[in-house]
Amino acid sequence: MTEQSGGRAELRITRVADEATLRDWQHVHNVIIPTDVLSLDQVRERARRNRLEVAHLGDVLVGCSTVRPPAADRAPGDPATATVIARVLPAHRRQGLGAALYAQGLAAARASGAEVIGTVVLASNPDGLRFALAHGFVEVERYLLPGDQVPYIDLLLA
Repeated sequence: MTEQSGGRAELRITRVADEATLRDWQHVHNVIIPTDVLSLDQVRERARRNRLEVAHLGDVLVGCSTVRPPAADRAPGDPATATVIARVLPAHRRQGLGAALYAQGLAAARASGAEVIGTVVLASNPDGLRFALAHGFVEVERYLLPGDQVPYIDLLLA
C-alpha cells in the first residue's frame, strides 16, 4: 500500500522478489540501457547474485537500482568493492528519486562490507553522468563491450 503525505504519493522502493517486480526492473533497465536489452531470464540470473530493487511513486514505476556486492573471490589485499547503480526513467528525473534510490543502494553496499563504492553509466546518459559526478563519483575508465558502439563509464566514489 502506498502512503500519502499531504496528498502526494510517497516513493516506495522494494526488492525484486516476483515476476511483477522482475518485469518492472527489466523495463527500467531496458529503457535506460537500450544497448544491453535484458531478457527476463537474464534479470532472474542477476537477481540471484545482486540486490535488485524497483521504485514506484504511488502506483507509477519510476526507477530501479542494482547493488553488486563485493566479490567473495577477490585477490588478497584488494579492497571490497561494490557497485551501486540507480536508474530513474527520464520523465521522473530531477525530483530527488535518484538520490533516494542511491542512498538505499549505498546503505546496502556498505552493509555488505564494501570498502569502495563504484558505479557505471552509459555514455549516452548525460543525466546519469551528471548525477554520479554531483554525488562525489570520479571517472576512472571508459570502455566498449564487444559489439557495442556506446561506451560505459566506470566511476568510483571519491
